Amino acid sequence: MALIVAAFVTPLETLALHYLLSAHLLQNVVLAEWAPALVVLGLPPALAAEAGQRPAVRVLTYPFVALPLWLATYFIWHLPWLYDAALRRPETVLHLEHLCYLATGVLVWWPVVHGRPWALSSGAKAAYVFGAFVLASPLGLLLTLVPRPLYDFYEQAPRVWGLSALGDQQLGGVTMAGEQAIVLFTVFVYFFTRFLAEQENSPEDTANERLQSAPRP
Repeated sequence: MALIVAAFVTPLETLALHYLLSAHLLQNVVLAEWAPALVVLGLPPALAAEAGQRPAVRVLTYPFVALPLWLATYFIWHLPWLYDAALRRPETVLHLEHLCYLATGVLVWWPVVHGRPWALSSGAKAAYVFGAFVLASPLGLLLTLVPRPLYDFYEQAPRVWGLSALGDQQLGGVTMAGEQAIVLFTVFVYFFTRFLAEQENSPEDTANERLQSAPRP
């Protein structure tokens, strides 16, 4: 809740609505990745297990459903014509955009945090998060590398802090790509490390250790 308030009840909201694409992209990151992760982490396991019994939750949090929905939300809402339309209708379309980010963000983090309804191993979680990182990162790179401004709304917006429309777009793309590299790759490393530790302490290894330590006749 604090992250959402910080993103939408501060001067960042004014910058995002009227001046800077980079400010709007930062809001999107908060809603699509940071806040949903904390929402899912904040759910008590018992409540998450109960919710996981519902058919809709079971379907929508299935990794091969949740991840494509999250990626589609990210890429579709960044289409130039739709992005501009949302900014020109902040009371309706922009709210819908933000709600889509938050909802699909909750879905994509659910199987990473909770074992119900899908109990993924540490290796599967590592692969899942790495896939999210690899598939989402081209958007930030595209915004950074494209040689012209993509969004008419921000190209026509008043300039602040000496940032050109293209420079603002490049700053936003670098911020998005860097944030995903830090957050998603950190989570990947955490679960990959757990996977390696589990492999070292697998039942087969434990059985072999017992056999080796057993007294010989």
